[in-house]
Amino acid sequence: MSKIVLTAAERRAHRAEAHHLDPVVMIGNDGLTDAVRKEVDAALNAHGLIKVRVFCDERGERESIYERLAQELGAAPVQHIGKLLVLWRPMPEKHKTVDEDRKPGPRDVKVLKFGRPGRRPEVKQLKVLGNQRLTAGGQIKRAKPKQKSIKKRQGD
Repeated sequence: MSKIVLTAAERRAHRAEAHHLDPVVMIGNDGLTDAVRKEVDAALNAHGLIKVRVFCDERGERESIYERLAQELGAAPVQHIGKLLVLWRPMPEKHKTVDEDRKPGPRDVKVLKFGRPGRRPEVKQLKVLGNQRLTAGGQIKRAKPKQKSIKKRQGD
C-alpha cells in the first residue's frame, strides 16, 4: 500500500482532532514488529485517527518507524512531535446485518402530567421496553398479546 498524502488544511484539522487523544499503541525497545504493526492496523480500523508512542531516543529511528507505518498500512502521517506519532486513515464502512425477526428495542418517551391550573406540567422521561406499553394515564404496563377474534380462534 502507499501512504495517503494530505493537504496542509487536512493535516491541520487532523492535528486539532488528535490533540486530546491518548496513545493507543506503544512501541518498545524491540521496534516495529509484526505484532505492533497488526495492533496499529487494528487501531486505525477502529478509530481512524490514532497516536502512537515510541520509546526510542534516536530521532532518525522514530522517523523511519513513522514512515514505514504510513507506507505499509496505507495511512497518512499527520504529525511527529517528540516521541508521539499521529496517523490517520479513513475508517472502513461497517456493514450492518438486518435481522428480520428482531423485536423493537427500548425507546425513550416523555410523559406530561398536568397538575393544578396555572402550574407547569411535570415532565417525566421514561424508558419503555419492547414488551411494555404506555397507558393513557402515563403508566407503563406489560403489553398483553393481541386478542384473536372468536371466529379466528375457532378456525385454529
